[in-house]
This record gives sequence, structure tokens and C-alpha cells, in this order.
Amino acid sequence: MNKTPRPDHVTGMRCTICGKTYLPGEVDYVCPDHGNEGILDIQYDYDAIGRQISPQTLARDKTCSQWRYRPLLPVLPETPAPAAAVGWTPLYESPRLASALRLDTLFVKDDSRQPTGSLKDRASALAVMKAREAGADMITTASTGNAAAALAGMCAASDMPCTIFVPRSAPRAKVAQLLAYGARVFLVDGSYDDAFELCLKAAAEYGWYNRNTGFNPYMAEGKKTAAFEICEQLDWRCPDAVFVGVGDGCIISGLHKGFLDMYRLGWIDRLPRLMGVQAEGSDFLYRCWKAGADPVTFPAIRAHTVADSISAGLPRDRKKAMESVTDTGGAFLRVSDEAILQAIPELARATGVFAEPAGASPLAGLHAAVDQGLVRSDAVCVLLVTGSGLKDVDATIRACAAEPRVIAPTLDALDKAMNTATRNQES
Repeated sequence: MNKTPRPDHVTGMRCTICGKTYLPGEVDYVCPDHGNEGILDIQYDYDAIGRQISPQTLARDKTCSQWRYRPLLPVLPETPAPAAAVGWTPLYESPRLASALRLDTLFVKDDSRQPTGSLKDRASALAVMKAREAGADMITTASTGNAAAALAGMCAASDMPCTIFVPRSAPRAKVAQLLAYGARVFLVDGSYDDAFELCLKAAAEYGWYNRNTGFNPYMAEGKKTAAFEICEQLDWRCPDAVFVGVGDGCIISGLHKGFLDMYRLGWIDRLPRLMGVQAEGSDFLYRCWKAGADPVTFPAIRAHTVADSISAGLPRDRKKAMESVTDTGGAFLRVSDEAILQAIPELARATGVFAEPAGASPLAGLHAAVDQGLVRSDAVCVLLVTGSGLKDVDATIRACAAEPRVIAPTLDALDKAMNTATRNQES
């Protein structure tokens, strides 16, 4: 694999542990002084970026994808983007859900509308472009399912082969996506963390380009485009709080980076509080935050939750995720699997947005935040829905706790069934 060339507006890659800065091409993914823990943060020349893009130029831009923000992304001008409409997902206001939560204003950012059904398309599209720039002939990732499906889809749209590692327990719908897109798939008989470690070893052994979240520094750069869209869709008003499910931590750190980019460019005058939602059975960052501990040295846990997309015993982007919450005055929230499942039909019935468990977890977290007095009634809040409910229909059926009634094809049978249902509701 060749060294990645440097776009003119990228000034370097800074280690989040020691602060040492490297030029793209000096290192492949992480700071060599800290191994896999030495996550890098992409640095930019904001003066140069500001001369190319602004809220005024965006108002005239008809591009309906994340590539409308291309001057803020670490790719070369000539690198082709995948032939898929990634980004520019809708932001809905939900007065009914706001009223139920005793809030004045609530928005839902629906990233279940991405090509492969999850926010991870934002990062995977960028990963394919960076793999092209690096001269790679194979790209790989480990995932609980969504990042893998996103990579497989973006590779299919770009005619690039990929090799995928997912836990054997991954939902069948997500595995089906991988197979449909033509990926080479390995089901790892172990946890997501086991799949992640195997992927690291395989990429190093065979020279594959590694898309792994919390390892490849460019993945947060793709995910940050969700922050750009939120502010632009709010007419450049910054929300007071953004709620998002957290597993590995790369989405929340990507949001933080996006809001910081806009603040440094003068597009917004403050940062929103970032509220990271974790399942009780996968609460590494919540525990670490409550203890005021160093996330780099905090011991791993054994993760287990119905929300597979936010299941991580050792979050790979944990340092940046922690900083995303603490630097914005946000919080980590811990919610039960039952609360997450209850949020699926609640969100769907109030907004029309059908989310998988991880995608519904921000609503469960908002309930917890309201109960704990962490958000005021006049706060403008955004729920970031990261994945489609079609990713895990078994969880939805469990959440709804109901089965459709089988009836004969007659009005008498229908009338009898409706009367029976009415009596059951009254009793």
C-alpha cells in the first residue's frame, strides 16, 4: 500500500495522547509511540478552508449529499466519491414527542435514510476514497454489523473488494446485506472486540487498508458531516444538546469534531452539549466518566446488550469520546435494554422514524436526562438516529410485544376481531 498524499488544507495528524503531529504519509493510522491507543486527530488550515466554503456558498450549493462539505474533508480534489447518495438526511421537528417529554423543541436527525441504512455510510464512503488515495487493492473492517454493511455497500458502489469481520452473533439482516453487496465475510466466533483484534492482525499481515473505527483517523471525519447538516438545517442555529448512542465512541467524537470545525470557522458561536447514551450492559464510558478516570487505562468490561451497534467492551475511540462529552459540558447516560426497546415503538409512533435499538437509544437517554434534570424544558434538543429498524426486526417484534391477528377474509371475522380487541383494551 502506498503512502497517502496530503490534501493542501490538511496540516497534520495530531496524537490525542502525546500531542505529537505527523504529516499524512508519515504514519498509516496511529501514533507509533503509543501503538493502537495513539489515535490521531486530523488538523486543518481553517483560513484556507474559509476561502473555499461558507454558509453563503452552501446556500447556493445544490449538492444533496455530504460532499457539499468536501472542502472540510481530508480528501484530494480529484478522488472520486462512491456512486451512492450519502448524507443530507432529513431533520424532523417532533412536537408530539417534545410534548410527551415536557420539552418545547425537539428534532430528530434520521440517518436511517442512508444508502445502507445507517450513519456509518458517512465514514465508509470516506474510507473507500482514502483507500483509493493510498493505492490499496483491498479494504477491511471489523464491525458489529452497520459499519461492515456500510463498507460493503460503498465498496460495491466503487468496484472495490472488501473483507469483513463480524461477530457470529451479528443480526442476520446485517449479514444478509454483506452477502448481497458481495463482500468476503468472516463470522468470528467471539465478541466484537475479538473481531476487531483479528482485523488489525489481518490488515497488517496482508497489507489491506484498514477502515476500523477508533483506529483509522479518517472515520470521525466522515461522521462529522452529520453535525454540519444539523446546523445548516437549523439555519446555522446551534442546538443546545445532541443525544447519540455510544459504543466505540467514534460517532460522538465525529460530532464533536464537526461542531468544532464550524466554531473555528465562525459559523456557530458555541458548541452543543453532547449527550452520550450507553446501554447498561455496555457502559464502559459511563463508568469511566462517573469515576473521573482516564479512559486510556480504565479496564475493559464484558459487553452484552440488545443494542448490538453500541456494544463494545473496550471502546476504541474512548479518549476522544470522553473529551467530546467533558469539553462540551455534556454527560454520559446509562439506560436499560428495556428502556431502549420501549423507545423503538415510541419513536416510530410519534415521528414515523423506525430505528434499530442503538438508533432508538438516544430517546431512552433523553428520557433519563429529563428525569435527572439534565435538560431544561426550553432546551433545543436533537436525537441522532443512527440506524434503521430493518437492521434488527427481531428486536422490534420483542419491543412491540404483540403479534398480528390472523382472520378469515370476511367482514364478520374482521368485526369479531375488532370487537374482541376493544374489549381486551377496556379490560
